[in-house]
Amino acid sequence: MSEPLIPATVIGSWSFPGWYEAIVAEIAAHPDRFGLLDREEAVRDAVRVVVDDQLRAGLDRITDGEVQRVDFNLGFYDFLEGIEPLPTARLWGAPAHDQRSKYRCVAPLSAPKGLGTVEELRRFRLVTEAPTKMPVPGPFTLAGCINGGEVYPDRMGVTEALVPIVNAELKALVAEGVDFLQLDEPSFACHPDNPEVFLDIVARTVEGVDAYISMHMCFGNYRARAVGWRSYRPLFPHIGRAKVNQLAMEFASREMAELELLAELPESMDVAVGLVDVKNTWIEPKELVADRLRSVLKHVDASRVSVTPDCGFSQTARHVAVGKAKAMVEGVRLVRRELGKE
Repeated sequence: MSEPLIPATVIGSWSFPGWYEAIVAEIAAHPDRFGLLDREEAVRDAVRVVVDDQLRAGLDRITDGEVQRVDFNLGFYDFLEGIEPLPTARLWGAPAHDQRSKYRCVAPLSAPKGLGTVEELRRFRLVTEAPTKMPVPGPFTLAGCINGGEVYPDRMGVTEALVPIVNAELKALVAEGVDFLQLDEPSFACHPDNPEVFLDIVARTVEGVDAYISMHMCFGNYRARAVGWRSYRPLFPHIGRAKVNQLAMEFASREMAELELLAELPESMDVAVGLVDVKNTWIEPKELVADRLRSVLKHVDASRVSVTPDCGFSQTARHVAVGKAKAMVEGVRLVRRELGKE
């Protein structure tokens, strides 16, 4: 891949423009008021806007902002057959992960029409040919919202059923010309037990997928809330044997804790380091981003490093996301100039 040293990119999602969020809510409440072309126009315009935000910020690799999805993974359940929705256990009070949609299996899982990411890519390509990554939620993370019912014994049983579905989706994206895929598996960071089982799931999920593959492992960001103990220590050293090219990890929200773990990764493993915190509204100065990056480079060579936000920007106000992305890019460029690569 032709990229600058230490590329600056995103994890996946971008903040929804306010008008688009309003239209999405209106369509959900009054679907009869919008025709298919009305909906398509809104989606395409939203993609165009968030692409423009990212390009103006100077990012080296961008996405469609995941504006064609519901959250980073919730919309994927609409493509799965064999499940039914469950009542939401809690509707009031402080927002948290127990308010997310849940499902129960009523038949073996399948996705005869895929998971929708190919259509997302095609809309993105109508807007730009800029370098992109395509994030796809991993099977273990997708399984977190599905009760096996009488079909599967537990979460691992659901995960096993989802492995070939996600694998097929990754291959379909490669067939469309995607060279950079991101497997979103934040649940592994929050459930680090059984490492060999985890590594096997990852290996089978990406088997036969001919692309550069990153694996994103944050600690949750639903309504800007984490979901687990925020430490990568339990994932080491075995995570270095994962059958992926890059690990995407959050550091800024944890005040850059555990950077030393990066030195334990094999030289064949790249890292995408989160250097701006998506959970707060403070825009980090470019000098702070640069200083954080210098700290990273004490543990891993610059040729193996990309810079990202900690997680997606979907839970961040748009003007804040734009400011953070620009600061991130400017901080990276400061360090590139110091290395004689800008």
